[in-house]
Order: sequence, then structure tokens, then C-alpha cells
Amino acid sequence: MEVTTIQIRQRGVITLPAKLRQRHSLETGDTLTLIDLDGAFFVAPRVSLVPKLAAEIERLRQEAGLSIEDLLEGLDEQRRRYYREK
Repeated sequence: MEVTTIQIRQRGVITLPAKLRQRHSLETGDTLTLIDLDGAFFVAPRVSLVPKLAAEIERLRQEAGLSIEDLLEGLDEQRRRYYREK
């Protein structure tokens, strides 16, 4: 466990040390969750899954050698199958 001292600045702004931001891949604009445990604060990254999922889908698409057009064509086929079943 690492203890770090931070200071509240104007308008309640706090700065996380660069070392922590780098270690946890935090960037400007990232959202954090602050939980008040009766005077003890817990701060945790609030990770959005959408960018991570999009990056994973893109990686898999490239790995499979598929174009965006291939994916869209497959989507159209899947929609037709779905509507036939329903």
C-alpha cells in the first residue's frame, strides 16, 4: 500500500500524482468514483466498457482480416435470420 498526500486547490480541484495516473492508465477527462466512508474517502476509476469493447472488437476484426464492409454484410445476414425466426 502506498500513501500519497494531495492538496485541494481552488474550486475543489485535486491532482493525482503522475506516477499513479501512469500506473493505472488514467488520462485527462477520465471519471473517478469517490465514496465517503464516514470521513475516509475511497477513490476508484470508473471505467467505461464501451471504448475497451470497441478496441477489442477492432483488434479481433483486424486479426481475422475482415473489413468494415464484411462486418456490415454479416450484420445484414444476421438481421434477416433473426426476422425470419421471429
